[in-house]
Amino acid sequence: MKSVLNISCLRISLCFLFCLTGTSIVPTLHAQIPERVFKTDYRIDPVKKGELSVEIDNLSFFKDDEYTGSFMKGYTLPGLWLQAKAVYYPLEMLKLEAGVHLQRFWGANRYPNMAYQDIAHWKGDQYQKGFHALPWFRAQVALSDRVNIVLGDLYGAANHNLIEPLYNPELNMIADPEMGLQLLYNSRRFDLDAWVNWESFIFREDVHQEAFTVGLSARFKFNDPDSRFHFYAPLQALAQHRGGEIDTILTNSVQTLMNGAVGVGGVWNTGHEIFKNVNVELDATGYYQQAGKLWPFDNGYGVYVRASADIYDFRVKTSYWRCHQFISMFGSPFYGAVSTSDEGLAFDDPSCVYFGLEYSRELAKGFSLGIDLDIYEHLPVVFRGTEQDGYKSFAKTSFSAGIYLRVNPSFLIKKF
Repeated sequence: MKSVLNISCLRISLCFLFCLTGTSIVPTLHAQIPERVFKTDYRIDPVKKGELSVEIDNLSFFKDDEYTGSFMKGYTLPGLWLQAKAVYYPLEMLKLEAGVHLQRFWGANRYPNMAYQDIAHWKGDQYQKGFHALPWFRAQVALSDRVNIVLGDLYGAANHNLIEPLYNPELNMIADPEMGLQLLYNSRRFDLDAWVNWESFIFREDVHQEAFTVGLSARFKFNDPDSRFHFYAPLQALAQHRGGEIDTILTNSVQTLMNGAVGVGGVWNTGHEIFKNVNVELDATGYYQQAGKLWPFDNGYGVYVRASADIYDFRVKTSYWRCHQFISMFGSPFYGAVSTSDEGLAFDDPSCVYFGLEYSRELAKGFSLGIDLDIYEHLPVVFRGTEQDGYKSFAKTSFSAGIYLRVNPSFLIKKF
């Protein structure tokens, strides 16, 4: 009954969407939440040389995850993150930022000193009260119009353009800022984002592991992205290393996990004011546990097919996922073969069908709103590794809905 109601709600939403496309409201570009709400523009404007300003960057969110089945438990995310920082452009190609990053969940009064994602036991066990607080610093130099080097806090999360089986969009709200080194390259035919996110630094006799993630996200563009029909090929890789030469926790405690994806995609740019474009993409994903025994499988793979259409300020999305012994480090457990809710539980070749609807709107420069609805249909799957070994589950329906408000004003203090 719940599955039927959810699908009915989706049909009603889609009908409402197509009715709206007949209105005379002037559309804007990038009808999608990652572009308008989650991403940060990394380009340095040479005109700002000598400017000192104060910038406030805030994402407020309320997201409800109603999950069924045995992949993961549901939860609600009510809260915000806030960055307050001074921004200075000493040179035409140099940008410096310094301030603080604060995380707050409504109703919480203390926070573990760790990122809110599955990189659990090797982090410190200290607690912060009131807010989860971290220092913020970024030094960025534009070596040319195409090349940028970033030190300190990185342009992470949605800016990496990772597919959902590799990176859960919820981390835009709840993960700590990525910190380390980043290289950004953008040209007419090729985009590259390469980074090292240093998540845990250790001293002698520390009781947690050193940990860092190396990432690469590239796109080969076979023709102009503004062409009527645009074709491209994404290449993505993540490798997380835990341990360190002075790690004293366990003998042979080094762990190295890897995720990757390669694919091909096409975009039909219609040129229409309302019905803007259609995007179709096929990706093959891989997983490899090079060292350690953190997960029950040493390697696995998956296939991800997705399609979307931008219509006015809406985006309609759908995808199909199937995998064999695949585990994602930063993706949702829905895109994996192990359960995060039942210890020791794994799945034989799980598959999932997804439907989604987004609405986003730029309210003004630096102010944007996003609303989304996601529905996951988990197809029947065989359980392994617990007392339920061999049991085949029925299809299960999960859904989530969220609203997000990005506020990013800047106040000029002085131009030197």
